[in-house]
Amino acid sequence: MIRVIPFATLGRFQLDWLDSHFHFSFAGVPAPMGTRFGPLRVWNDDHIEARSGFDQHPHANMEIITYVRRGAISHRDSLGNEGRTPAGDVQVMTAGTGIHHAEWNREDEATLLYQIWIEPNRMGLEPGWRQAQFPRGDRAGKLIALASGQASVADALPIHQDATLYGALLPQGAALTHALAPGRRAYVVLADGKMTLNGSGLGPRDGAAVTESAEVELRAQTDSEVLVFDLP
Repeated sequence: MIRVIPFATLGRFQLDWLDSHFHFSFAGVPAPMGTRFGPLRVWNDDHIEARSGFDQHPHANMEIITYVRRGAISHRDSLGNEGRTPAGDVQVMTAGTGIHHAEWNREDEATLLYQIWIEPNRMGLEPGWRQAQFPRGDRAGKLIALASGQASVADALPIHQDATLYGALLPQGAALTHALAPGRRAYVVLADGKMTLNGSGLGPRDGAAVTESAEVELRAQTDSEVLVFDLP
């Protein structure tokens, strides 16, 4: 079963420096997917103006994945970690027993990113932060694991959950299929382009919840960038 979530229906929150669209209800703003899809709790589509960002604030007991679509985001946290994550790359923060962090766009252009929260498989983890490069060429025409807590998945940033976030860049006319094990589900977000998902159409920045299906079949109608989160 496919439930398409059009971008125009997402929850929205705006400041003079931030334009956020929410797949899941967040910060008191209702959104189409409600509060959760399995352990997936947040998928925010953020536009952050140049030289602005989120000042230091706390998190606990959540795995937070940031996928940068354009520009870059600079991270600093209470553990002493600092880093700049540019477009196409990914950072993962385990909030665990508690961490404070700041996320700033220190660039001269707007930054576009997805911030994704997933519940960990256990509480009270040691907090931490990592980032990794994922060259666009490696994702051309195929799904590459970006973040995962599944033992069978290699070369991805670690998260503490039985789930894997994949990314792919598909040229117009290309297709790929991702198998879903029995009892699993997927959340798919089309970052850019136009494609079909198991025959249902997706436009730019749309999402889709996939349940009771043996596979995710993607067919690009234009050059497209897509993320697939395989979830328990």
